[in-house]
Amino acid sequence: ASTEPDANRRAYAVWVSEIMLQQTQVATVIDYYNRWMQKWPTLQALAQASLEEVNELWAGLGYYSRGKRLQEAARKVVSELAGRMPRTAEDLQKLLPGVGRYTAGAIASISYGQEVGKGPGALSPQSPAPLTAVSPRDMANALVDKSRPGDFNQALMELGATVCVPKAPLCGECPVKQHCRARRRVEKELAFASQKLFGKPTLVPDVEDCGVGGCPLCPPATEPWDSSLGVTNFPRKAAKKQPRAARTATCVLERRGCHGALEYLIVQRPSSGLLAGLWEFPSLPLAQGLQEEKQKEVLADHLQAWTGRPVAAGGLRLIGEVVHIFSHIHQTYVVYSLPLDGDVTLDPALSPSRWVTEEEFHASAVSTAMKKV
Repeated sequence: ASTEPDANRRAYAVWVSEIMLQQTQVATVIDYYNRWMQKWPTLQALAQASLEEVNELWAGLGYYSRGKRLQEAARKVVSELAGRMPRTAEDLQKLLPGVGRYTAGAIASISYGQEVGKGPGALSPQSPAPLTAVSPRDMANALVDKSRPGDFNQALMELGATVCVPKAPLCGECPVKQHCRARRRVEKELAFASQKLFGKPTLVPDVEDCGVGGCPLCPPATEPWDSSLGVTNFPRKAAKKQPRAARTATCVLERRGCHGALEYLIVQRPSSGLLAGLWEFPSLPLAQGLQEEKQKEVLADHLQAWTGRPVAAGGLRLIGEVVHIFSHIHQTYVVYSLPLDGDVTLDPALSPSRWVTEEEFHASAVSTAMKKV
């Protein structure tokens, strides 16, 4: 970032990368990021883009509201802030849709050198019972290097991405392992276990090691600790809510286009909610436990609105099922196929719809789930 002299362009570039990297790994983001910055190198360019263009480029990256908020915020900066990016973490969070404390801290420290930690994401235990009286945000601000806050925050992110990973962390390679509270506790537990194994008398533990080795002088530790997890006890995250199961009937309607190529009908989803504004094959949520014949009947009724003529349930051919896991939904698509003869007039009063070739389908703003279908 330091090689870009224009502070607005520098902050914009960091902002795009930070938003894309929310919930998505670096290896996946790189290609999307490069294509985005090539297409919209400035805030002004993004502000002039359409949501359809944004969705097309974002397709496959997931969490689609991120792209929409990026564009909304770019338009706000251009129209309300004279094209000038906010210069502090506080203002970034307050003025830009989709920018929280974690992202604001990253942009401000990397782009402007503001002495602010990238918290709470990097250090948050996310536990109902806090591990410390100090908030994760205050902890991050206290730890951040005053002379190189951007480099420090990026180093902290890199540490979490490559060494202190959620499963099987590489503790032996960690440059800050001497400061790690979890590692210290694991080492103490191993020492006590070794003493017992060799029949050595158990030493009275130091008061600082309360809770390790079953000290008889103190009440049980209040912090939940699972010895089988070792250092991965920290950071402690709240239990994830199990995704709900949902079933959706989806029909791939196909016809021969004027040039003889197969074309498929896609329709646009509502502008809010899951996968807002993206395109999909005509789909209908199914009630749980619906038998196949009944599924075909309700889907045929639904398709009649799109085709403008009765659809025989018997003409629907079951192709199979596609499972796609969203963050909060375990979605099963029950996929049907229906070839159509002759021309079909689409009702303009319904949601936007269009016929596309397979190549056009993959170039459209469609979700990964629909590509699986």
